Amino acid sequence: MSKKSASSGLASNARAHGLVILCDQLLHTQANLEILESEIAQLLQKDEAAKKLAEIPEFGPKTIAGLRAELGEVGRFTNCNQVVAYAGLDLTVKESGKWKGKVKLSKRGSGRLRRLLYMAALVSLRLKVSAFGDYYRELRKRGMNGRSALMAVMRKMLITAYSLLKNDSTFDPKKVWIGAKFVAKELPLVAQVA
Repeated sequence: MSKKSASSGLASNARAHGLVILCDQLLHTQANLEILESEIAQLLQKDEAAKKLAEIPEFGPKTIAGLRAELGEVGRFTNCNQVVAYAGLDLTVKESGKWKGKVKLSKRGSGRLRRLLYMAALVSLRLKVSAFGDYYRELRKRGMNGRSALMAVMRKMLITAYSLLKNDSTFDPKKVWIGAKFVAKELPLVAQVA
């Protein structure tokens, strides 16, 4: 019975050759990713706007590169509400006739931008000292559910990033939330959390 199974020795040479090809592709892909990450790090070191975003402890090189790519020139937005809508983090009510819907995120904007902010918001919850993490915990204490509080943190991160880029200001954790605890960060740009 076992001689007729799929793992019999009939095609072992072909499977072994296929596995060698897949391993070779994986090694090439990993090498290409290392090259790309190195190029991104070099570009971020030269970009003044990226240096502004690097002041936010929750933003690592990949997040900063993604924000710079997705937001582009922030001068095209006249206020933070436009940036929030562009990211799809604005609230909308879906209703029809007598049916009253719930208030939800519009999700009309950039999905990539929302994913970047979501991951950065999760990082803020893991950091010991994070103004955004403190803000999340405060919202939870006030009774907001976890998902809504996380979305509020994402929105706050986006508005903070927009403000830093638009006004050429420096990051102040007390502007995120007045009760924030903060310790100065002395990490180089490439050593931060992704």
